Amino acid sequence: MTTSAGSCSAPTAQARPPSCSWRPRCDPTSGAVTVLDERLGRTDVFELRPRIGFASSAMARRVPPEETVLNVVMTAAYSVLGRWNEAYEDIDERRALRVLAEWRLDHLADRTFGTLSEGEQKRVQIARAVMTDPERCSWTSRARASISAHARSCELLGGYAQAPTTPAMVMVTHHVEEIPVGFTHVLLLRDGAVIAAGPLEQTLTAENLSSTFGMPIVLTVADGRYAARAASQDHADD
Repeated sequence: MTTSAGSCSAPTAQARPPSCSWRPRCDPTSGAVTVLDERLGRTDVFELRPRIGFASSAMARRVPPEETVLNVVMTAAYSVLGRWNEAYEDIDERRALRVLAEWRLDHLADRTFGTLSEGEQKRVQIARAVMTDPERCSWTSRARASISAHARSCELLGGYAQAPTTPAMVMVTHHVEEIPVGFTHVLLLRDGAVIAAGPLEQTLTAENLSSTFGMPIVLTVADGRYAARAASQDHADD
């Protein structure tokens, strides 16, 4: 399921190893892919990447566990994971610290990424994703965080989604509980096929969710937040 505060492509982010001869594995095997008016294979991806904010559990596994939180966020300026030979300016560090404060992470600036909780790692990734004022943002679900950490992330992400200067955002998730307030549209997919697409309030329904997951679903909404559960047998028979 994909929810959005706009529409955008969701690229994969990769770390740059210490080799100037490395070529990113991002060219399509067939056809053409255009991101932000730039065609992959004909553009410098190192110039393109800072224009895109991206966070996922796969990316979290690529972050060096000994990297400080400040460096995890600051290296977004070069769109790399792990400091190498990049030359950062004072403005980069000041901006990274400001973004950490905005996401209530400034007290963790000197902690190493590997010592953080699941929820803290998720917020650090989001802070990194917005560090460069990207034109597009994309997140993928990380449902394993604790309830309190999940609630805090949704609260902060919801506030960010509703800000007038926020770029178009896409969240890819299997859990409606992770959709923050402020997201406007939804795309429901099953086996690569579109089940439904449109404005969130009209499209995210129990009927469409049931078709998406192939089982009866009960959907509830409270204060703009969604929750879903499997329908009881009695409810399914109605």
